[in-house]
Amino acid sequence: MNRSIAVIGGGAAGMLAAYAAAQSGAEVTLFEANEKLGKKLYITGKGRCNVTSAVPPEDFLKEIPHHGKFLYSAFAAFNNEDLMTLLEKTGVPLKVERGMRVFPQSDKSSDIIRALERLLGKSGVKVRLRTPVKAIWMEEGGLRGIELAGKRLAFDRVIVATGGVSYPATGSTGEGHRMLARCGQKITELYPSLVPIETAESWPRRLQGLALKNVRLHVREGKKNLYNELGELLFTHFGISGPLVLTASSHTAGRALGGIQMEIDMKPALSAEQLDRRLVRDFESQARRQFQNALDGLMPKSMVPVLVELSGISGSKPVHQISKGERESLVALLKGLRLTPKAFRPFTEAIITRGGVDVREIRPATMESKTIPGLYVCGELLDVDGYTGGFNLQIAFTTGYAAGTHAAKGEEK
Repeated sequence: MNRSIAVIGGGAAGMLAAYAAAQSGAEVTLFEANEKLGKKLYITGKGRCNVTSAVPPEDFLKEIPHHGKFLYSAFAAFNNEDLMTLLEKTGVPLKVERGMRVFPQSDKSSDIIRALERLLGKSGVKVRLRTPVKAIWMEEGGLRGIELAGKRLAFDRVIVATGGVSYPATGSTGEGHRMLARCGQKITELYPSLVPIETAESWPRRLQGLALKNVRLHVREGKKNLYNELGELLFTHFGISGPLVLTASSHTAGRALGGIQMEIDMKPALSAEQLDRRLVRDFESQARRQFQNALDGLMPKSMVPVLVELSGISGSKPVHQISKGERESLVALLKGLRLTPKAFRPFTEAIITRGGVDVREIRPATMESKTIPGLYVCGELLDVDGYTGGFNLQIAFTTGYAAGTHAAKGEEK
C-alpha cells in the first residue's frame, strides 16, 4: 500500500512538500486553515512574487546567513534552478530583474499559486481548505496522525509547514510552533527579521518618505562590525526602512539593540579628504551665501535643515566665514551620520521570522525530526533565514521538496 501523508499548511513549503510526496508515490492530503492556498505568496514581492534568486547555485547559500549550512544537502537535491525549471514547465514564464530577483513575467503572484495548484491536481493531492489542524496525534510515544476539531485522522507520516509568525493576517500565527512544542520539539526564541527599525533620534521622522540611494550603512556592536553595505535607505515616521535596513536587521535580530550603533555614509564614493575639497570648492563658488542655502548641490533639499541643525553651524552664517574645524566636522557628519536603533518593528511588518524549530533536532537531508520518527518540518517553521531577494521563498521550496520526497520514500517506522 502507498504511504499516507498529511501536510499541514498550504503555503510555499506545504504545497511543494505535498507535490513531491505525491510524485514519489504517497497518498497525500493537504490541510489548510485558510479559504485558499498560498495566502502569503499573494503578497510577496508587493504582489509580484519574488519567487527565488537567479544567483549561481554555488553562491546561493552565501545569501543565507542564519544556519545556511543546514540547507547544503537539501539544496543539492532541489535548488533555485530546479525550481525555475519546474515553474516554467508548469506554464509560468519567469524573468530576472535587478539584484538577480526572479519574478513571473506577468508580475502576478497568482500565476505562481495557480501553477502550484496545477501540480497538486495532476499529482492527485487531496486539498482540504478551511480545515485547521488542532494537534499532532501522538500515542505511546509514537506518531499516529493529526487531530482536527473533535476528530482524529491516522497517517503514516506528517509534514508540518505552517509558517512562522510574520504577517499573521495570512494565517502565520505560530500555531505550528505550539503544536510541535507540545510534541517535545525544541523551539528557539522567535524574533522579527528583515524588518524596519525604530530609532531613538526623532529627526528621521521629519524626513518621512525620503529615499536615499547609493549610501552606505555601517552597523557596529562595540568594536565588532556587523554589517557594512551600499544601497538604498528610506526614512519613515518611526525611523528607517528600505533594502539596506531590512538586510541589516538580519544581522542584528536577536541581539540587544542597546549596544548597537548605525552610521550612514552620505557620500561613499568620496573619501573624507575628497569630500572636504568638494566643500571648499562649493563654498568658494558661493562665498556670500548663507550656509543653509549652500548645500542643495550636495544632498536632497529636504535633508538640508536637518543636517544644518545636526552640524551645529548656524544656518545664517556666510559660508566664507565657516572655519576649517567646522568644515571638518561637517565632513565627519556626512561620512558618518549616526543613528541609534531603539526597537525592531513588530512581526506584522517583518518579512520573515528568525528562530523556530531548532535545526539540531532535524535531519538536514530529509527534514525529519530526530526525536519523532515520521514527523517532518519545513519552511519558515525552521530556524533558518536569508536575505531579501527570493532567498527565503527558496528555503521554503527546498525544504518542502526534501520533506515531501523523504516522507514518501523514507524507512518504515
